[in-house]
Amino acid sequence: MVDEQGRRSLRLVVTGGGTGGHTYPALTAVRALQERLAAERRAVEVLWIGTAKGLEARVAPAEGIRFEPVATGKVRRSRNPLKLVSPANVKDMCRVPLGAVQARRLISRFEPDVVLATGGYVAVPVGLAARSCRVPLVVHEQTVRLGLANKVLARAATRVAVSSESTLPLLPGSARSTAAVTGNPVRPAVLAGRPDKAVAALGLYGFDRSLPTVYVTGGAQGSAQINDLVSGVLPWLLERANVVHQCGPANEAALHSRAAQLPAHLMGRYFLTGFLGAELPDVLALADVVVSRSGAGTLAELTALGKAAVFVPLASSAGNEQAHNATHLQQSGAAMALLGAVGPDDLGAALGPLLDDPARRAALAARAREHGRPDAAERLVDVLLSVARRG
Repeated sequence: MVDEQGRRSLRLVVTGGGTGGHTYPALTAVRALQERLAAERRAVEVLWIGTAKGLEARVAPAEGIRFEPVATGKVRRSRNPLKLVSPANVKDMCRVPLGAVQARRLISRFEPDVVLATGGYVAVPVGLAARSCRVPLVVHEQTVRLGLANKVLARAATRVAVSSESTLPLLPGSARSTAAVTGNPVRPAVLAGRPDKAVAALGLYGFDRSLPTVYVTGGAQGSAQINDLVSGVLPWLLERANVVHQCGPANEAALHSRAAQLPAHLMGRYFLTGFLGAELPDVLALADVVVSRSGAGTLAELTALGKAAVFVPLASSAGNEQAHNATHLQQSGAAMALLGAVGPDDLGAALGPLLDDPARRAALAARAREHGRPDAAERLVDVLLSVARRG
């Protein structure tokens, strides 16, 4: 498309999704690209190709982005090679060629200048279709280790963008020379929080501002494991800190019952909620220490903000990626990781030195910030424009 001044709009196909870890970095990159080209008075036309049941099917249309579904298949992992050849896996893998045909048809009609793939099973047929249509393909990896989809696509990609230098040796030799370390895009709103707004929005007037604040989260749905760990040390913890605990809507009632048994002088230091929405950036700004899972998006946000963190990885994450993410930062002195069978005493042992020693807490936060890339979306846009046919 050409506007009245003869400027061409840039056409972008985005693929990836299934979970927020693949979906939201892509959306953040799209918004950064739109802002970059809007400054040049150029438009960006976006087509998101995903799965009908993935998170992207809801997010893209809600953001005003055209969405088209294609068929795809899921590989069910197993340490037993024989189980990989299960009827379900075989059936799903047979759907990949169909998805590639559908994606090729969409790409041929849309005529994109570049394709961005952020992982998830749907990225494979779309990425292969981009390669067959000779459209530049940029693959972005959010985690320290390559996901299955990106392992497949790395050899077909024009360029691979990774979130950590530690990922570079894991790339195929053919991809390393053109790989770029961009970081994992973080929503700008996350970086713009204000502590005073968190206090006002949540009514945290019972907090003792002479004490550090701990933010505990298990993600939008909460984590029974993290909730139990925190409950096991809660009175001890509240003697040393204020606590904002986002526990998940399904867990809120039971935890409120436990909180009602706290000593009166500690109740004002504990704020329990099932879910945080628009207040989240402000809570992150208020927090001195964060206790959370270690998904790629969480790591990107906390390192970009420079937060001291104690990670409790989700053991069932694909490829054990959360444990790898947490271990990577712990080995760099940029976080603490609680791995394997963990009890309340382990959480207390990790939090105690951070809460009792401000200098130690600040040092951990500073090392976390060294791993952060708040400009990751802009770096990824640079990569996209470097290969786009009408960049």
